[in-house]
Amino acid sequence: MKAAVLQEFGRPLSVEDVPDPVLGTGEVIVDVVAAAVLPYAAEVFSGERRYLLTLPVTPGAGAVGRVREVGPDATRLTPGQWVLCDPTIRSRDHALTPDITLQGLSGRGEGGLRLQRHFGQGAYAERLLVPTENAVPLGSIDPADAARWAALSLCLVPYGGLLAGDLQAGETVLVSGATGNFGGAAVAVALAMGAACVIAPGRNEEALSGLERRFGPRIRTVRLSGAEDRDRDQMMAAAPGPIDLVLDLLPPSAGTTPVRAAAMTVREYGRVVLMGGVGMLGGADLALPYPWLMRNNVTVRGQWLYPRHAPARFIELARCGRLDLGLFGVTEFALDQADEAVAHAARHAAPFGLTVIRP
Repeated sequence: MKAAVLQEFGRPLSVEDVPDPVLGTGEVIVDVVAAAVLPYAAEVFSGERRYLLTLPVTPGAGAVGRVREVGPDATRLTPGQWVLCDPTIRSRDHALTPDITLQGLSGRGEGGLRLQRHFGQGAYAERLLVPTENAVPLGSIDPADAARWAALSLCLVPYGGLLAGDLQAGETVLVSGATGNFGGAAVAVALAMGAACVIAPGRNEEALSGLERRFGPRIRTVRLSGAEDRDRDQMMAAAPGPIDLVLDLLPPSAGTTPVRAAAMTVREYGRVVLMGGVGMLGGADLALPYPWLMRNNVTVRGQWLYPRHAPARFIELARCGRLDLGLFGVTEFALDQADEAVAHAARHAAPFGLTVIRP
C-alpha cells in the first residue's frame, strides 16, 4: 500500500510503498477514507515538540474509514462498515493504569513506546491497523461527508476535558485558548453538552469575532491584555454568573500567566481542568495559591485525552445534531500532497479549520 513516511525529524514526508498491515486476533484493518491533520503536526515532525516517536513512521492520529478485515474475536464489526479510528491505544494488561500511545503521533513513556512497535503506524496511509476496540462504529454516512466526520478526532480532545470536569447542563464554562483549533472545538462541544454560557478569552480579534458570529449570545468573548489581574477581572465580569468550570487548552508556546488568570476565575467549589501544552518545552511551572485552592474548595485536575467510552458517546452527540459538523470548513489533500497538507494545517490553525488527507 502507499503511505506517507517520516524518515527523520526535520525532513519532508515521503510517499512510499510500504508493507500492508497484517491482521491478528483483537485487531481490525480499515481502509482510510479521511485522516485529519493536526495544526501542530509540523512541530511534531520537525522535532520541535520532542514527542516520543520511533522513526521511520507513518504519522497521522485518527481517521474515518471502512472496515476491510476483522479478527476472529470481533462479534459486531463487519467489512464495509464505517468506523472512526480512535488513535488512543491503551495496553490491555493493566486495567487501572494502562500504557498509552497516540498512534502515529506520540507515546507516553517506555510502555507507550513498546505499544508503538506494533501499533505505531498512523493514518496517512491507504490502510490502518487498529485494536478492535479502537474501530468505533459511525453508522451510515454519506461518503462525501467523510472528511467532515474526521473532525471528531479533533473534538474528542476537549470532550475528554469537559467530561473530566463533570460539566453539567446549565453551567458556565471558561475555555482558556478558545481562539485556537482545539479551543474553538471546545466552545462548540461545551455548548453541545448543554453549557448555558461559554466565556472565550483571547487576543486574536478575528477569531473572537468569528466565535461571536457563530454562537451568538451563548458565548461571551474577552479581549486579553496580558495583565493578569485585569484579565481575570474582565473574564469574571463577562460571565452572567459564577464560572463553574475552566478548561485550559493553551499550547506550549503560551506562558503560565494566562493559565493562572483563567483558572482563578472559577467559583468556590469550581473545577479547573488542565489539558494544554504549557510547560512541555520548559519554562516556569504553573503556581496556584495554596490558600485560595484550599479555602475555596477548588478542584484542579490534569487530563490527557479521554476515556475509552468517549468516542462512542461523542458520535451519538454528533449524530443527533447537538454538535453541528457543518461548523468545520474542510480543505482536502491527496496522500501524495501530505507535506502540503501539514503546511496548510499549520497556517490555518484558527477555530473550525479542518485539514484532511484523503488517501
